[in-house]
Amino acid sequence: ANMTKGTRSFGKRHNKGHTLCVRCGRRSYHIQKSRCAACGYPSARKRNYNHLNKARRRKTTGTGRMAHLRLVHRRAKHGFREGGLAPSVKHAASE
Repeated sequence: ANMTKGTRSFGKRHNKGHTLCVRCGRRSYHIQKSRCAACGYPSARKRNYNHLNKARRRKTTGTGRMAHLRLVHRRAKHGFREGGLAPSVKHAASE
């Protein structure tokens, strides 16, 4: 009887339990459970826990492109001013 869990068993591993997740893109979507082990999809809220410090560090805001939020931070420095022209430095000096 083959009771080993080493080399001989590895040849039988050809089924995937997890596939790619459409939300986070990781190979963590459990096919039978229909649930992602990494982000919790299809749950509306993203999976995260306070005791997983390293995992949060990898996933948190700022680790990606921040395509929109990066611009929001810049605009926030000056109070979200919009429209109009910046006051002319030359004009202010003459008065």
